[in-house]
Order: sequence, then structure tokens, then C-alpha cells
Amino acid sequence: MSRDLLRERVLAAASKLRAREQTVAFAESCTGGLVAASFAAESGVSDVFHGGIVAYSNDVKFRVLGVPISVVRQLGAVSTTTAIAMARGARDVVATDWAVSITGIAGPSGGTAQKPVGTVCFAVVGPGVEWSSQQHFPGDRNAVQQKSAEFALSALETALRGGLELDR
Repeated sequence: MSRDLLRERVLAAASKLRAREQTVAFAESCTGGLVAASFAAESGVSDVFHGGIVAYSNDVKFRVLGVPISVVRQLGAVSTTTAIAMARGARDVVATDWAVSITGIAGPSGGTAQKPVGTVCFAVVGPGVEWSSQQHFPGDRNAVQQKSAEFALSALETALRGGLELDR
């Protein structure tokens, strides 16, 4: 079921991007490239999907995506501010119209009282849009990753319809 939902969301987002003649990139941490892999699994998306960056370590967030060290020191790698910086960086590095980022704690370890396992932050950056959100998904590591990928693609699709409002 979840794989079908991901595919459905990928195809919907790709169709909307194609209609707008726009492109997308992804910056993923806790999902480890699941969203990018879901796009790459579909034939014929190279006109809209230009790439993804798996920024699992903070060092990649800093060096590749340009996330300010001060942001991570003050707010942590799992914050909406970090997610926005990751999406901005992916859009710049890959040179796309849109970028989506995901950073979170998939578990089973790594959670805290303030940010328990299942806490995931997202951002969508595109023409006239800078949106972020923090969510919590229950379940094991695989469930958190799957739900995060689904949420990210849903957010992209909503943004492409002009339906995202700032949630920071």
C-alpha cells in the first residue's frame, strides 16, 4: 500500500512539474534518499527530477547544502530552520525551480524528550514559496521513513497547486 501511495504521489508531482515546465531536487537526511529513489524508479521523469542529496551527516548539511553551523548548534539538525536551509541549498546546488527537504529522527535511537523518535521537519522551497513544517510519525524506523516520504511528496504536490501557507 505505501509503495503504491509513494508512486501515486510521485506521478502526480511529476505531472504538475511537467505542466509548469519546472524541476525539483531533494535533500534528505532521515529518509536516506527514499524520495529521490521513488522519483528515479519512474521512467521518463528526468525532465522534471534533476537529483537528490542525501545529507545524513551534519558535515554534508554544512559543506554541500550550505546549512549554517550556527543553525544546527542553536536549533539542532532536526528543526524547520535547518529544513529550510537544506531545501535552499539543494535548489541552489542542483539548480532547480523547487526543492524539498526532510530531516528527522527515524529511530530507534536518537530521540530526546523535546524531539522524540518520529520527529521530522520538512521544507518546500520554490518560486514564491518557502514553507516548513514539523511533524511526528509513530512507528518503527521504516514506518517513520515511509510516512516522511509520503508527507514530503504531498507537500510538494500541494505547493505546486499553490496551496501551501507558511507554517514556521
